[in-house]
Amino acid sequence: MAALFGLGALLAAQAWAAPAWAGEPGGMVAIRCAKALCVPYSGPQVIDHAVVIIEDGRIKEIGPAASTPIPAGARMIDVGDSWLMPGMVGLHSHVAGPSFFAGNDLNDSVFLTNPGLRASSVVLPGNPALRLAVAGGVTTVLFIPGSGTNMGGQGVLVKTGFDTYEQIEVRNPGSLKLAQAGNPERFLGGVRRTYMNWNTRNTFKRGIAYAKRWEAFRAGKGERPDRDPQWEIFRSLYEGEAQVSTHTQIYQVVLMTITMVREELGLDVFIDHGTFDGFRAAARAWEKGVGAILGPRSILPPYPGWIDTDGKIQGVAAGYQDAGHQDIGFNTDAPIVPQEELSVQATVGARFGMHTDHLECVRGLTIIPARTAGIAHDLGSLEVGKVADILVVTGDPVDPRTTIEAVYMDGEVVYDIATERRRW
Repeated sequence: MAALFGLGALLAAQAWAAPAWAGEPGGMVAIRCAKALCVPYSGPQVIDHAVVIIEDGRIKEIGPAASTPIPAGARMIDVGDSWLMPGMVGLHSHVAGPSFFAGNDLNDSVFLTNPGLRASSVVLPGNPALRLAVAGGVTTVLFIPGSGTNMGGQGVLVKTGFDTYEQIEVRNPGSLKLAQAGNPERFLGGVRRTYMNWNTRNTFKRGIAYAKRWEAFRAGKGERPDRDPQWEIFRSLYEGEAQVSTHTQIYQVVLMTITMVREELGLDVFIDHGTFDGFRAAARAWEKGVGAILGPRSILPPYPGWIDTDGKIQGVAAGYQDAGHQDIGFNTDAPIVPQEELSVQATVGARFGMHTDHLECVRGLTIIPARTAGIAHDLGSLEVGKVADILVVTGDPVDPRTTIEAVYMDGEVVYDIATERRRW
């Protein structure tokens, strides 16, 4: 563990080279496969005996191999019986910076709400934890502050497979991290939910007022406000360019996330964790357009002490699904569950009752988190025009026996099991 997450090892990490067969940057590549899990938000989910054509880092064409012409000059790669799928997206990660266990900057508890703090300032591209994430098929993560306060600060969406910050940034800010109850209750001598909710609401309202002053200025209806880094994130939230990612679990605080942040304040927000009996708020979350990115706990054990489960193990994802929620994704809270085991979270969801008739688990690793984070225009599915973040896998990615053979990121091969097998 120390060798993997130690700060010295992280700082000594070197960039890894793409295999020689990756082709020239910007060149056209055509990949033939036995099956492509395309998983768009709507429409056909799978193409058998498919070909994907990549040009300049994006998907130029995708379709059945029998009817999709290969452009002249394209480099042909046949992966045989293997499948293609989009890179996985993890929306709760703490491993894109210095070691979580060696003392990081993600719980700077200055005040109970700290919207101006930024996780992007401590990103460490190419660190060993991210290298393993790549080997596990995770190509994009939301790197967020911890839950020591109600607002830990701003997360950043980053790619996992490159060695410079300029290459890996997907969007900054990626989110505003909100934490409801639980960990923040330990702040200083201890605070309770009545004050936390009041203080959180007060911070949101002040931030929204700041965003509205800028909106009025742009419309020619007011003076130019002074720029204040503490409140800038609220311009992105108010304009729908970022989301509130909410560390929230148990029904009471999941419900408060929905009623306060979404219904009262009108901001785009998603449930991050949502465990224990949070599924009791699932129907309302779905009705209000609040996504559910669940984990790392995947089950509610029998009789946990305050919730009657009739002596049964309740799957968290199944609970949300049974209540009618359809935008269900998974998270690891890495390194609590290692980032490279994101697919296993979906496996456990299926094992404990989540229906998978329509690739719900695969969608929960790809298009659902991409859509939830507002990046589905570029990522999360294999569709024409999208960034070519593609995995070559030996079969169903939710089956833990499946191997990830290669990982493309922005159309480049960043991992190839034939030349380097990263183990955990």
